[in-house]
Amino acid sequence: MIVKAVIMDERAITRAITRISNEIIERNKGVKDLVLVGVKTRGVPFASRISKKIFEIEGEKVPVYTLDISLYRDDLAEIGDQPVVNETFQGEINGKKVVLIDDVIYTGRTVRAALDALIDFGRPNKVQLAVLVDRGHREFPIRPDYVGKNVPTSRSEVVGVKLMETDDKDEVVIMKR
Repeated sequence: MIVKAVIMDERAITRAITRISNEIIERNKGVKDLVLVGVKTRGVPFASRISKKIFEIEGEKVPVYTLDISLYRDDLAEIGDQPVVNETFQGEINGKKVVLIDDVIYTGRTVRAALDALIDFGRPNKVQLAVLVDRGHREFPIRPDYVGKNVPTSRSEVVGVKLMETDDKDEVVIMKR
């Protein structure tokens, strides 16, 4: 794939995290009973960064949990491989305000799978969705509550998120297939 454009650099990602963190605090009237759930893989470091920023602002630590949705995907038959689940969900979400966090939202299928998984692990009071990039083209009626950047894309393009924790670099790019 060929990189067509860099749409977010390290500074833009940091600004988005700061804004999303403030919006989460405001909409939830603080951080009481709040938990962050990062969708594996890049949703996890994104959630951790939001938790750190919330701590800087509020002085309270918000727990971050990891959610592996491998067994909840609706395309397992197409992939052909058996999913490998390395860790199970560890966390308490009953009665909590859960902010589900992922790097990119596209069709909404990943979020649908994440919601199915969350419900298997407990009954949250509320579930909100935060994403770094919303690229449109939804196939499910799912809309994020918090968005770092809206990026209209064509279906032939791919949005690539790189984070320091997983890729040794912070940037978001649009690539052409």
